Amino acid sequence: MAATQVIRSEWTKIRSVASTVWTLSLTVLVTIALGMLISALSKNEFDSMSARERLSFDPTFISFAGMSLGQLAMIVFGVLVVSNEYSSGMIRTSLAAVPQRGTFLSGKLAVATALALAVGMATSFAAFFLGQAMLGDLKASIGDPGVLRAVIGGGLYMTLIAMFSMGVAAMLRSPMLSLGILMPFFFLISNILGNVGATEKIGRFLPDQAGNKIMQVVPPVDDDTPYGPWGGLGIMALWVVAALLGGYVLLRRRDA
Repeated sequence: MAATQVIRSEWTKIRSVASTVWTLSLTVLVTIALGMLISALSKNEFDSMSARERLSFDPTFISFAGMSLGQLAMIVFGVLVVSNEYSSGMIRTSLAAVPQRGTFLSGKLAVATALALAVGMATSFAAFFLGQAMLGDLKASIGDPGVLRAVIGGGLYMTLIAMFSMGVAAMLRSPMLSLGILMPFFFLISNILGNVGATEKIGRFLPDQAGNKIMQVVPPVDDDTPYGPWGGLGIMALWVVAALLGGYVLLRRRDA
């Protein structure tokens, strides 16, 4: 089957599954709603902040506060796109139609990544503008230094989260096992490692901790992170490449 036919068939699979619409819709709603709420609360608390806290007040990053939960919905999307075929047994039919496993996986990744990129970018821009509206006179402008980079970076961050989840799901093949590892990792373990003194330096190099650096415009006071916004996104991209390579190697070696 030609690459264009593979992409067309993968697009048909993705849009015909209800979970795709639900998870991407949840990503948008949760990210924007929580970002607006945190922005409104931050505006109300600004007058009571200390001088040190005001120095690191970052209106752009605050509007992306909802991504901590929105990324979990994006993880579910990435996992289900790949592992649904294994849980339903459809993978045997798919690989019979497209025996070239590299073509099969790249076609699936291309369609799902394009969808995640479109939703991630729309979510990032909407979260920024609505979050700034809630911040009132504390808001940042899209033309301020570093702001457009942060907003575009937010969309790229969400896309990379979905791609990393697809790579992990391709290795594990089970939706329950993949979500059982990824959800606690991003929601609990990564935050704990990144905020405990003994493991803080290790936590900085985890995919989400490094990747969200791209969304910061005002760095925290005394920030000694050894990489910048694009360096952090580059570290996250390396995690994604490793996960996708692992998925591809295991897909080639194992039977359906």
